[in-house]
Amino acid sequence: MEAFLVSTGVVALAEIGDKTQLLALLLAARYRQPVPILLGIFVATVANHALAGFIGTVAAGLIGDDWLRWVVGLSFLAVAAWMLIPDRLDEEEVPRFRGRGAFLAALVCMFLAEMGDKTQIATIVLAARFESLIAVIAGTTAGMMIANTPAVLLGEAAARHVPLKLVHGAAAAIFAVIGITVLLGFDGLT
Repeated sequence: MEAFLVSTGVVALAEIGDKTQLLALLLAARYRQPVPILLGIFVATVANHALAGFIGTVAAGLIGDDWLRWVVGLSFLAVAAWMLIPDRLDEEEVPRFRGRGAFLAALVCMFLAEMGDKTQIATIVLAARFESLIAVIAGTTAGMMIANTPAVLLGEAAARHVPLKLVHGAAAAIFAVIGITVLLGFDGLT
């Protein structure tokens, strides 16, 4: 349960203002079909985060415990620093899927946008940190949906009222605290 809750919380915060959330806003504005868009985001996230989680699990198995602690701890600190750099997405970067529908557009665009993204890196690190791959994937997927569902349903109006600097700062602080506790060997906090 701890892996699920930590994964959900950090990814939900990390996703606010992220390029994939901005992409969700653009898809919602372009297609105006929230259900297919949300289903596309969900399927893309499960696929992407399952791949990322698998990589994190394999990496954890290949690296010794002492090295793993340093790699995971420093990775959390790197993601914390990365959280402080705001994302932006130009509408021109979103490919048009003429005649293909909102679901396919959301599936392909979100899967590709998530490649190398903060939340994908966070999923790799969380899977390396926790022994429950399914809980991590379920948690990171839940976090993505918690952040992206309002973006799709409420659109741009919600995005204008969210203090992104505060949210990014909170997410960075959480990642930093987790990174420091991993480096110091405090297992009770992560």
